[in-house]
Amino acid sequence: MAASLGSSALDALSSTLISPSLSTCLVFLATFLLLLEWRKVQRPRGFPPGPTALPLLGNLGSLPTQEPGMALYKLSKEYGEVFSIYLGHTPWVVLNGYEAVWDALVQHAKEFSDRPVIPVISKVTQRLGILTAPYDHSWKQQRRFAVSTLRNGNTFLKEKISEEVAFLLQTFRESGRVVDPTFTIQNAVSNIVCSIVFGHRFDYDDSRFRHLLHLLAENLRLFSGWIGQLCMVMPWLENCPGPHQRIFRNADALRDFYDESIQVHRQTRVEGQPRDLIDAYLDEMEQESQDQSASSFSDGNLINVVSDLFVAGTETTATTLRWALLYMMAYPSIQDRCQREIDDVIGSSRAPAMSDTASMPYTVAVIHEVQRMANVLPTGFMHATASDVIFRGYRIPKGTIVIPNLTSVLYDENHWKTPLEFNPGHFLNDAGQFVKPDAFLPFSAGPRVCLGENLAKMEIFLFFTSLMRRFQFYWPDPESQPCLAAAIGASRSPQSYQLGIRQRPDK
Repeated sequence: MAASLGSSALDALSSTLISPSLSTCLVFLATFLLLLEWRKVQRPRGFPPGPTALPLLGNLGSLPTQEPGMALYKLSKEYGEVFSIYLGHTPWVVLNGYEAVWDALVQHAKEFSDRPVIPVISKVTQRLGILTAPYDHSWKQQRRFAVSTLRNGNTFLKEKISEEVAFLLQTFRESGRVVDPTFTIQNAVSNIVCSIVFGHRFDYDDSRFRHLLHLLAENLRLFSGWIGQLCMVMPWLENCPGPHQRIFRNADALRDFYDESIQVHRQTRVEGQPRDLIDAYLDEMEQESQDQSASSFSDGNLINVVSDLFVAGTETTATTLRWALLYMMAYPSIQDRCQREIDDVIGSSRAPAMSDTASMPYTVAVIHEVQRMANVLPTGFMHATASDVIFRGYRIPKGTIVIPNLTSVLYDENHWKTPLEFNPGHFLNDAGQFVKPDAFLPFSAGPRVCLGENLAKMEIFLFFTSLMRRFQFYWPDPESQPCLAAAIGASRSPQSYQLGIRQRPDK
């Protein structure tokens, strides 16, 4: 009996010593998985350097959602003009400074003009259209069509902008002395795109259109916030319930609006007599139907081209104009000088025209300085390498996400005298004539340069000069100063503010 008990005790002790405990197994497994995750964020040989990345998160926790372009620019001081960061397991290459950005987007355009595959974005766009489409035959056809349509309608665009300016001026006259200009400006700018794409504008009090603009703004905010970042780090989340599903619901609602308008156009159009971009696209689809193998004109591309123009043509220009009014309140002496020049050149007998730019160097310089300081798209739009490339001594594999950090270009101390100060002198020579430095790239550069650049220039000049001509803008709270810090969002927009308005006497 004693021998039996002794044997059992010995067996138990032996089992304890030989077999690891559950906790030991878990610690071993956790350590093993951590090492696996750690290896996933180790940069391969020849890849651009960067800050140490953590397992699972990469550098996500160390990058602020506010002023990300400036944070990346500061990192370039330590790691160089070409460096890398990790979002989760995914490496991103960041280009900093005018020389590096121009070299990649223009001198190496073929290698750097692709778009990355981001699941949360691809689910919305199917990688069709223009903005998120890969650098291929379809993208080239769609972009060529859109640029050609905008260029051919140049006179039409000027007329529509002038028409919308009149509506905006009237709204400001009736709005009272103090107003939040956000929605009114957004609606006015969006109406230009709507006239081009849909053939008509929307009243500022149209409840459905207000709701659509709200959905657009919300999606841009969600994409740039922690929800969007989490979806990029963990793409499998797109099929799980959660707050990120609002992105897809909002996108579906916007697509329903676009599709509804397209169907109305199908029923009412006259072949060969296009009223707007949708009609022109449907004409193109019919002409290209003979050779489907070479044509990319399709229902899917049409709805995404419409979406791309609606999104891109609304947010950035409206945000720039909001910054312009805020800067005029912050710098009343600059506002006064603009108004004196506008009065001298235009007077009160006619409306501003694009031909006036040649006679208004100071006002044009102010507009360009607003664009530079506003820096509406601080990190540009994501690019990807279309092939393996050796760039500035680094090996960058095909499909790598590339960020052209436009903040580092627009605030580059090697190209701007006072990069962090609002200074229209950046665009004036000693004789007071307008000059545009090479480092002025708010629309990016290369094949992926903003396709609506010329439209945006017209809108900003005509809206700005028309508003300056008719109103004086002032900060309504004498106890505080205008806040020039940006809000968190997909674009760099001003924080919500109240705009003081005084009507100017006719000159």
